[in-house]
Amino acid sequence: MNPHTETADIARLKALPKAEVHLHLEGCFEAGVIRQWAKLEGLALPRPEEDLFKFSGLADFLGFLDLACGLASTQERMFELSYGLSQRLAASGTGYADVIFNPTHWHAWHGRLGAMLEAIDAGFLAAEQDGLPSVGLCVSLLRTQSADAAIALVETLTSMRHPRVVALSVDGNEATAGRTGPRFAEAFRRAGAAGLRRTVHAGESSGPEGVWDAVELLGADRIDHGVRAIEDAALVDLLAERQIPLGICPTSNLVLGVYPSIQEHPIERLRIAGVPVSLNTDDPALLGASLVGEYSLCRRTFGWTDDITQAVARTSIEASFADAHVKAKLLTSLGSW
Repeated sequence: MNPHTETADIARLKALPKAEVHLHLEGCFEAGVIRQWAKLEGLALPRPEEDLFKFSGLADFLGFLDLACGLASTQERMFELSYGLSQRLAASGTGYADVIFNPTHWHAWHGRLGAMLEAIDAGFLAAEQDGLPSVGLCVSLLRTQSADAAIALVETLTSMRHPRVVALSVDGNEATAGRTGPRFAEAFRRAGAAGLRRTVHAGESSGPEGVWDAVELLGADRIDHGVRAIEDAALVDLLAERQIPLGICPTSNLVLGVYPSIQEHPIERLRIAGVPVSLNTDDPALLGASLVGEYSLCRRTFGWTDDITQAVARTSIEASFADAHVKAKLLTSLGSW
């Protein structure tokens, strides 16, 4: 593809009406912001700024998240982070996003979930008033939490009924935490009964067994990652039959070593098998990803036509936890792309 054609394609992909359903607030820290806040706190960074986002693997990456989130210690910084995320969405032409955040990473806000939600909400509300995309929040459990802690979080969210919160999530390193589906089954059952949607990280650092648990024990409306379902034909058939969508993040899977190359990534095999797939950035600032870039990568690698691109964008909208009005508006716009 020559540079002029590639530039035109990027512009068309930005104009593509789409949602993002697998995006972490923790992954939207710009290097300059981390450096500035660390300097103000008198904290030494683990690596030079130019190498700050060079991670040795998932464990190193998750440890860095704790450091970065620890710097967001004030309402003003949470506002700045949330507003900046909305600007990032707009830069890729994203119409709506489900944004995941895990309270355990944010040390300065422990025991103050209500205040933290208000600080995040203020940034997103200001962004929406300025014409930037709307956002729903998915509050996430960490895999190493106890069953009681998970239930307590659900009870807190249920009593708050914050209008920004749309779902319960669970994330963290499956490989080190071991099987967690049985531990969180009751919390997810209560979340569903209270009207919260349910989205589950699975099939990234674990194999297909994590995806089975997400479906059968946690009642997942959507799977975050889920790519290693490809290793179990019966599971692929189940996901296709029940139309359970996967929020897939190709660049994340490459950077963190889940797959060695985009050619070996299973997103196209899953799509052809009838599993609903969407494209997402996971932790875009830390991993060097953009939503337009993910679409461009898959079009180049797998030969996605405009019809396929449109279908994946439709899945992203339909799989999102946006309200009916937002979905209808995006789907109408998508029809004329």
